[in-house]
Amino acid sequence: MSLDHSPAHDGPAQHNPTRPEDLVEHDRVQTPLYEDAALFDQEMEKIFAHTWVFVAHGSEVPEKGSFILSWVGQQPVIVVRDRKGDINVLVNRCRHRAATVCEVKKGKTSSFQCPYHGWGYGLDGSLRGVPYPEQYGKDFDKSTLGMKALRVDSYQNMIFATLDDGIEPLAEFLGPAKKWIDLFMKQGGGYPVKVLGEHQFTVPMNWKIQLENTTDAYHFPVVHKSFIQSLDKEAEATFNFFDKAGFVEDLGNGHSVAVMIPELIDLDENLDDPIPERFAELAQALRDEGFDEPRVRKIVRATGGAGFNLNLFPNVSLSLAFFRVLRPVGVKETAIRHVCLGMDGGPVAANRMRIRLQEHFQGPMGFGTPDDAEVWERVQRGTLGGKDLPILVNRGLVDEVPGVDGPRGHLSAETGMRASYQMWKRMMAQ
Repeated sequence: MSLDHSPAHDGPAQHNPTRPEDLVEHDRVQTPLYEDAALFDQEMEKIFAHTWVFVAHGSEVPEKGSFILSWVGQQPVIVVRDRKGDINVLVNRCRHRAATVCEVKKGKTSSFQCPYHGWGYGLDGSLRGVPYPEQYGKDFDKSTLGMKALRVDSYQNMIFATLDDGIEPLAEFLGPAKKWIDLFMKQGGGYPVKVLGEHQFTVPMNWKIQLENTTDAYHFPVVHKSFIQSLDKEAEATFNFFDKAGFVEDLGNGHSVAVMIPELIDLDENLDDPIPERFAELAQALRDEGFDEPRVRKIVRATGGAGFNLNLFPNVSLSLAFFRVLRPVGVKETAIRHVCLGMDGGPVAANRMRIRLQEHFQGPMGFGTPDDAEVWERVQRGTLGGKDLPILVNRGLVDEVPGVDGPRGHLSAETGMRASYQMWKRMMAQ
């Protein structure tokens, strides 16, 4: 199949660096998207400051006073549950001299106090106390000097924040992705989903390289060959995606889904299927705890995770059994959180196995993370050569069809990347 669709591509792609939207075409994007520092600064302003950004899961702030540090683009924030039980997302900056108010990654507190000059703030960000206030004069108004609070909303206990009070509601932004989030959360097996733990790392790459990855099933049998070889025959067959009726679909607003294991789309279905051998020990442990057979099957099936990856623009992916959260640090540096999910109040044996599955693939000593990070870094390094060459995202155009919610392609298609870049183009053109 020819890569060129018009005579315009007979020579090197031409673009005007002052017009970011010219860097994205339907089947290709240009190298500056990965390496132009000025473009990165525009992304922080036009994208991360004007959309819904995932900041935390509700289970990470379970009680009044619970907090966790997070980010909206490059802005540090504190996600905290106040005394009323409401979630607040506060810019982590004292209103006096700009020092970060909190450096503890997570915990529980009754208030926040700046370590520089002692300004004290409530859990809702309001300024409660100032040492020696008389030196500010009689017109000093504490009510106007609270920590900056962002607009907050949540869906299925996933907490999002935005710096833009004028954008559409979160539910509207998520659109068709909501039904996939609903399906993903069924891996609680009848219990609420909770964060069990995480690991963090940074990769010398542009954030969009990772954004491309989650619904890119094309790389899986190549990059993750060692992982596949580590499995028993039954599990290996499960992860042989391209022999199944999977697909990747554009869900609008830059979101996409890659269905890799169709029989695991809905974890409440097919409960009468044979229990995989790798879960036989868990099933017996649950029976020994007194769970009846329908409950055993529901929990076991949920323990293995969902059969799809969901990419939510611009910074979070719901992948099989974990969250992957990206944070743009610089034009060539991205921080990643791999968040292990489990069952809140669920059987110890099931949560233990969830952690073992996380360790096997996404953990720091697992098979998946080191291999993914290696190729992400190689992509960034490769952009140093042939800067006039386009980056192709044309795979699957040959047989892409209308899906339920947007264009749908073969599981190995680059439909998800095209979805992300069209959203990127739309936002950068504003």
